[in-house]
Amino acid sequence: MLDFTPFYAKLATSKLHQWLQTLPAQLADWQQHALHGDFKKWQKVISNLPVTTVSLVELSKAVEFGTATDISDGQAEQIRYLLQQLKPWRKGPFNIHGIEIDTEWRSDFKWNRVLPHISPLTGRTVLDVGCGSGYHLWRMRGAGARFVVGIDPSQLFYSQFQAIKHFNPDPDVNLIPVGIDDMPPLAAFDTVFSMGVLYHRRSPIDFLQQLKHQLRPGGELVLETLVVQGDEHTVLVPGERYAKMRNVWFIPSTQALCHWLRRLGFKNPKVVDLNTTNLSEQRATPWMENESLIDFLDPTDHSKTIEGYPAPLRAVIITTT
Repeated sequence: MLDFTPFYAKLATSKLHQWLQTLPAQLADWQQHALHGDFKKWQKVISNLPVTTVSLVELSKAVEFGTATDISDGQAEQIRYLLQQLKPWRKGPFNIHGIEIDTEWRSDFKWNRVLPHISPLTGRTVLDVGCGSGYHLWRMRGAGARFVVGIDPSQLFYSQFQAIKHFNPDPDVNLIPVGIDDMPPLAAFDTVFSMGVLYHRRSPIDFLQQLKHQLRPGGELVLETLVVQGDEHTVLVPGERYAKMRNVWFIPSTQALCHWLRRLGFKNPKVVDLNTTNLSEQRATPWMENESLIDFLDPTDHSKTIEGYPAPLRAVIITTT
């Protein structure tokens, strides 16, 4: 069984202490349902990772733990082999003792677009909703956040996060395998990030309300999501698939999304970045060998998805409670 006791101890002395009323039972239930073959295999991979001396921790410009000279050639081969057992790696990249985990997404590109526009994270308690394997958690910590919590119920993402944290066991960076629906209204986080999640929610208004419930008064929401061009009444509701994804429900215009946020009581929503996803930011690699963006676009017109919808356009919106 996984031991979340150190995290519970952190919660007990923080402004998130109310979470302890519900979280232990939820994690016990998650573990009970996580005991299938793949999760057991992934946990064995993590248990076999060698203990190493890490001479470098770089979080301000990348996520890099250790150098190649910290370890032997045999250890490098072992680490590479074990980390490859956790494929597909979608969000990153990571560098572990000189081993480059070249993930499908260059998540550093997104972070570089977001960072200049947000309130400084120094000393802040931060939540990242739908954090994947946790790449941005480390960048938030590198930007000065005091306590970083990511939530994502995926067993593979949790295992990948464990593998990375093995090489830098920072107690103030945590991924908790629950979803936003499992969160009580803590009203305590200084900053809440939601990046690449909204369009996967069947009820986007309810989701935005859930995000608001996690923020303290005056806290900041950093929302990154797919959008379409149009006015405040424009919302794309795709058919069975969008860019081959089945679970895409609502893609609003930026004006519509800002209107939703204002209706929910958020203050001064601002669109700070608009970016068309390109083939250098999302692509297949040896660490993620499945289909990627090139396969999701019309082969004769990259301004459209394979289904004929507008190609992925992503916006960053900053707003406060």
